[in-house]
Amino acid sequence: MTSTPFRNPRQHKRAAVSIDVTVNGVLNVVEGRITDLSEGGARIEGGAILPVRSRCEIHYAGQTVYATVMWAEIDRMGVRFPYELVDGPLYKALERARDAWPTEPAQIFRTMRPASFGRRGLN
Repeated sequence: MTSTPFRNPRQHKRAAVSIDVTVNGVLNVVEGRITDLSEGGARIEGGAILPVRSRCEIHYAGQTVYATVMWAEIDRMGVRFPYELVDGPLYKALERARDAWPTEPAQIFRTMRPASFGRRGLN
């Protein structure tokens, strides 16, 4: 009998964003930038690198979102929100980012191709 490794697919679609935030750790307050966001978590780049498993607060436009650091590298970290984003300024920024880009690859191709094709379009 073979076992397959447990795989936890992402529940939420991520969106590329550029949102400046303040991150409160236990001992420090640092500035960072969210570059990847979903209802369940975010990637934060810049000076806001905290130890794995530490808890923090993310402050943006008057909203405070609690998070746990899941992974950390030299210049970025991934955080998970214990409560999904469902409203507030950060959620609205996520919605705006998703509305800004088509979601299907075919839609992206259609928006990038020229209106005309070949010599017939030059008339």
